[in-house]
Amino acid sequence: MKTYVLKREQSIPISLDQAWDFFSSPLNLARITPNDMRFVVTSDYTETTKMYAGMIITYKISPLPGIKMNWMTEITHVDDKKYFVDEQRFGPYALWHHQHHFKEIDGGVHMTDLLHYAIPYGAIGRFANAVFVKSKVEQIFDYRTKVIEEMFGKYKY
Repeated sequence: MKTYVLKREQSIPISLDQAWDFFSSPLNLARITPNDMRFVVTSDYTETTKMYAGMIITYKISPLPGIKMNWMTEITHVDDKKYFVDEQRFGPYALWHHQHHFKEIDGGVHMTDLLHYAIPYGAIGRFANAVFVKSKVEQIFDYRTKVIEEMFGKYKY
């Protein structure tokens, strides 16, 4: 099974407390996911629910027009205001391991996303990744970067 890696970094001009408060709320994920994914958190959480190790989050997504899927992730690791990790338990990937790191910097927070993923079905999966999955994953993270900057402002280096 071929594993792919995507790493993204972004700095935003808010406090570490504000960043952690926003990104550790499962419901905020829908706010930073492209609308065409029709991403809905189906777990029974509220705006004040915060992530914890062992938390299960369920979603409905539409990765391609006309295709609807259920997805389940588990928050496997949490170090308060430093990082958390989500791993797929059920969904479209053979592997989904997504690390979210936060570091306080002068005038803001530096965030790093490190994603390891794999597509099932061997050669067909590798072909699917080359043709559309890789670009779709990159589009999702590009969208997040844009929306996060619109929400919190552009970091001044």
